[in-house]
Amino acid sequence: MRILIIEDQPEILQNIADYLELKGYLVDCAYDGLGGLHLAITQSFDLIILDLMLPGMDGITLCQRLRQDARLQTPIIMLTARDSVDDKLTGFRAGADDYLVKPFSLPELHARVEAVLRRGQTGLQNVLEVGDLHFDMNSLEVTRQEKLLKLSPIGLKLLEMLMKRSPHVVRREVLEELLWGEDLPGSDSLRSHIHILRQAIDKPFKSPLLHTVHGIGYCLKATDHGI
Repeated sequence: MRILIIEDQPEILQNIADYLELKGYLVDCAYDGLGGLHLAITQSFDLIILDLMLPGMDGITLCQRLRQDARLQTPIIMLTARDSVDDKLTGFRAGADDYLVKPFSLPELHARVEAVLRRGQTGLQNVLEVGDLHFDMNSLEVTRQEKLLKLSPIGLKLLEMLMKRSPHVVRREVLEELLWGEDLPGSDSLRSHIHILRQAIDKPFKSPLLHTVHGIGYCLKATDHGI
């Protein structure tokens, strides 16, 4: 199991990371909101531990962007010193799965982590499916109607995110962040890679799966009609 901790206080972050690693988890860390956002949408995690007060982007905004823009369903435990009912409700409305008030004990955090992960076990899968399109995450093989498709590494990254978010729309900026981070290339680069992906997964087949939502982004959806 891989956990992302987003916490700006180095001592707290290190204590949590050390403790969870002793419990057998793989841990990645970010010290600010923007760094945490980049890691969360470009890499795969089983759980995110997110502090509310962060430099660059606060935890509520970050949580909302992960849920609404990136359509990320990774469980999130929010950490904060704010303990009012309104504060907790704000966290849950932003998309948090659990809410832990500082100061807390590390065994309590571990118990919360285990509980949230148990709730999410039914969502874990090694094969992504949208209509007749299949992506084996172990072998990195993509097939449609049992025909093996050849995709570039960038094509595989795009397809993975689009399939995980299907049938929701993934915004252009989220896909650009996934591929290039802050070092964005020319404005037509994403469009070119989407075109190549569409040629691979749609052109040889009768019904399109990859749809453009003009001015917003793209989505994978099993339908005979465009959007």
